[in-house]
Amino acid sequence: MSADLWQRGCERLAAELPAQQFNTWIRPLAAAEVTDQGDAGAIVTLRVPNRFKLDWIRNQYAGRIEAVLAELAGKPVRLDIALTARIDAPAPASASTSVRPMNGLPVTVSQALNLPRTPSQPAQLPSRSRLNLALTFDTLVPGRANQMARTAALHVAGAPGQMYNPLFIYGGVGLGKTHLIHAVGNALLADKPDARILYLHAEQFITDVVKNYQRKTFDELKAKYHQLDLLLIDDVQFFAGKERTQEEFFNAFEALLAKRAHIIMTSDTYPKGLVDIDERLTSRFDAGLTVAIEPPELEMRVAILMRKAELEATLMPEDVAFFVAKNVRANVRELEGALRKILAYSRFSHKEINIGLAREALKDLLSIQNRQVGVENIQKTVADFYKIKVADMYSKKRPASIARPRQIAMYLAKDMTQKSLPEIGELFGGRDHTTVLHAVRKIAAERQKNTELNQQLHVLEQTLKG
Repeated sequence: MSADLWQRGCERLAAELPAQQFNTWIRPLAAAEVTDQGDAGAIVTLRVPNRFKLDWIRNQYAGRIEAVLAELAGKPVRLDIALTARIDAPAPASASTSVRPMNGLPVTVSQALNLPRTPSQPAQLPSRSRLNLALTFDTLVPGRANQMARTAALHVAGAPGQMYNPLFIYGGVGLGKTHLIHAVGNALLADKPDARILYLHAEQFITDVVKNYQRKTFDELKAKYHQLDLLLIDDVQFFAGKERTQEEFFNAFEALLAKRAHIIMTSDTYPKGLVDIDERLTSRFDAGLTVAIEPPELEMRVAILMRKAELEATLMPEDVAFFVAKNVRANVRELEGALRKILAYSRFSHKEINIGLAREALKDLLSIQNRQVGVENIQKTVADFYKIKVADMYSKKRPASIARPRQIAMYLAKDMTQKSLPEIGELFGGRDHTTVLHAVRKIAAERQKNTELNQQLHVLEQTLKG
């Protein structure tokens, strides 16, 4: 079999794949090893530098690569993707070599590579990058709610400084924004242990600006932020109204982009929705890629519960996971809180986890929900949110400024209460149940496509659940 099979395969893939995908994932790969097995076909062994790239290439491109190589070879080809050994010698010194320092304590190569710690290794100190090493792509449960944001984050981790710079991720509290940006940092650190990475909350940047302003040491501030390869910053909405902070962040922003460093930010709203932040900053935020993380759908909430329980070495029965997921819908953080209550209740009472135990463990949460969420409360909350009168909910008026909020209230009434369609219709001015059904279907369909509407519904749901 021709030794240049891999080279010819790459040429074909370059012609078939979008240039950005090929340049990010295929071009950087080392030449593959081809083992000819005669009539049985061939094995093509591909070496990749880390688990993150291994999983992504295996899931996204392995089938296409095998098909191309098989066509060129004229026989079956099996792709074997393996990790490249990163540390050639097992010398003790290599396990304690520090990554380039940032703003705290040293991070070791074994931490950066996510290598398991043997009993002879001491517990590692916190990372100078301030990354939480437990927050990785492996521990992030994927689903429709975070699909676009996760895909963009994977691309950034694989090719920082190229596409989607800056990456702006927004959504409500507890949806996994922080987890996602830590995952990018950890993936890059695994690939490039000497990368200069820093994670921080916006309030920490504000504190640094104030401290350096008082000391007149802005060169220190520039030295800290302007030399980074990757800046991960949470909750940039906290910059609102802080002019000096915005000025310094703008300077850091421009310096990092000029040197092709990558910036990833999170916020509770999209860039144009930020208030009291200079327009030149918000326009910079919007210049790369802006993606939303949405509240997780039912199946994703079930998967999250079962995964989190597994990490706690506990089996969560699927029927229990569905029961909890149907009753806890706001965000991932609330799901984790509910799971902790159930696990604690099970351990203290020495009982197996079932729906009855879950109902007992969450009785306070369930009673609050049942007490707070009624059709009247929904009507008032939606009316206040869209600045219309509560009476408009059951009036015969039909202008879009009233009809739209009314349909949203009907949707929420169906989703959050036990009322039937005729009962809901009666509470909305004696409307027919088919009118309610139309509203529910319309809003549900639009929610899947309209990010702004989904964000508004998420805010309303969180408000109603207190």
